[in-house]
Amino acid sequence: MSTGPVPPGVRALHGYRGSWLPKDLVAGVVLTALLVPQGMAYAELAGLPAITGLYTSITCLLAYAVFGPSRILVLGPDSSLGPMIAATVLPLVVAGGDPDRAVALASMLALMVAVVMIAAGFAGLGFVADLLSKPTMIGYMNGLALTILVGQLPKLLGFSVDADGLLGEIGGFASGVAGGEVVPAAAAVGIGGVVVIRALQRWLPKVPAVLVMVVLAIAATTVFDLEERGVGLVGELPQGFPPLTFPGVEWSDVPPLVGGALAIALVALADTISTASAFAERTGQEVRGNQEMIGIGAANLAAGLFQGFAVSTSASRTAVAERAGARSQLTGVVGAVLILLMILLLPGLFRNLPDAALAAVVITAALSLADLPGVVRLWHQRRVEFGLSLAAFAGVALLGVLPGIAIAVGLSILNVFRRAWRPYQTTLGRVGAVAGYHDVRSYPDAELLPGLVILRFDAPLFFANAKTFRDAVTALARQEPAPRWIVVAAEPITDVDTTAADVLFDLDRRLDENGQSLVFAELKDPVRAKIERYGLTREIEPQHFFPTVESAVEGFRARTGATWADGTAAPLPTVLPRPAAPLPEPAPGGSGHPG
Repeated sequence: MSTGPVPPGVRALHGYRGSWLPKDLVAGVVLTALLVPQGMAYAELAGLPAITGLYTSITCLLAYAVFGPSRILVLGPDSSLGPMIAATVLPLVVAGGDPDRAVALASMLALMVAVVMIAAGFAGLGFVADLLSKPTMIGYMNGLALTILVGQLPKLLGFSVDADGLLGEIGGFASGVAGGEVVPAAAAVGIGGVVVIRALQRWLPKVPAVLVMVVLAIAATTVFDLEERGVGLVGELPQGFPPLTFPGVEWSDVPPLVGGALAIALVALADTISTASAFAERTGQEVRGNQEMIGIGAANLAAGLFQGFAVSTSASRTAVAERAGARSQLTGVVGAVLILLMILLLPGLFRNLPDAALAAVVITAALSLADLPGVVRLWHQRRVEFGLSLAAFAGVALLGVLPGIAIAVGLSILNVFRRAWRPYQTTLGRVGAVAGYHDVRSYPDAELLPGLVILRFDAPLFFANAKTFRDAVTALARQEPAPRWIVVAAEPITDVDTTAADVLFDLDRRLDENGQSLVFAELKDPVRAKIERYGLTREIEPQHFFPTVESAVEGFRARTGATWADGTAAPLPTVLPRPAAPLPEPAPGGSGHPG
């Protein structure tokens, strides 16, 4: 009797080794020290009560342990998703702010992300992560880091700003500082927290920097009575765990939530695939993109049903778990259980934690998102992609987080289209002792055979670049002296659509009228099959297709008697012609078919 597909976490139990248990338990304890303050900090970054970050951490860790394929990835609230959640949810919350409504909207957003991820996983759409190219992702993350940094600076210094957009927040922050709104004690805690975390991460990377900073901040609050000095505190957390609840929202909220869910799902997937790939190389695992989508979807589903918000993987928390010796998802289960015990038994544990300390956690996370060396590398390596990175950065910084992700995706797609629309093209020639035929731009002294031009067009032929190809061939045909054969080195041409086929038909007819021939070499069999379906082979003679560029050149030489400048004689073609019937001038002599 079939019991259906077994979740990856259940399958993993069969291969669990007893020697892993102590390491997973220790790693779970270490991981909890990071999960608690980060969970609360990223909840506030998303515009939600701090406790929701803990609910989210518990549920997503347990769900991914069952449905996630990776043995070591750690999911949870994420600094890159926090601003996206806030940008989606906060505009829907009425003025004055209703925390319960904000939580309901965020939970529904998590459920929508879950639906998108699970459906895409079953549909095999893991490739959509490729819609964000590396340069645009760098620009997006840099813009996100700046947005988070500016948004958290007032909290770091003990005051708040009510403004929209990056420029408004910068202006509000400057006005607050100039107007004397800074709370010195809060500023000392916040700035000191950033310094402590960054210093420990750099010089003592094995020490849990966030935990050390949190303990110091709580100790400072207790010893110096910072609450009396105007420092805002987290306060006592609500005790207990929320019941399973389907969030209630209005129908008018659905369209903006759907848009936010799609953007969050895309970023979460791209982040997860890159993180999973990096850690899979170390552990010898294979990345299963579609199963990862289902695992992330399950984690978001669980979070959304228990007053949580959207989650993704975290490279920093995964690295902490790995360094602590984690061997399986039991590490995350231990973390979830410890957090649950804390909110059930010790809800006042973080009562004296300053809000400025949470801002320090968020700011240090934002700094880790930025990749300034990557921008410099793009400047030196490829200026076009440097420009794409800056455009994505400007989109996030000036227009907002959600428009920014749309711009990043759009730029990535346009960059692919640009490369296919205006691909690299060149002519080939013979280069001394180097075998084959090579780019005349790389080898300016390459020798050309009189009457023959070899064109290489580095892209599939489709509606957008068919005119570009036609113009390139036409320009070569008009050279003086006019070539008799224009050989297309077609190996890079991986497709020909119907628009391009019509262009090829017209081009071949025009060249025939001028006594010239369009010849193809190295055309792939699937592409040849397509142009046969289009009927092109009834117009372009079979003798015009050669298996290699070398055989096309030899066929031309045998037909015309052309010789190289060194006087090389024209031997018989190495591949015999397929059709027996002779063709009138200037049709080529013979060749086989590449199939």
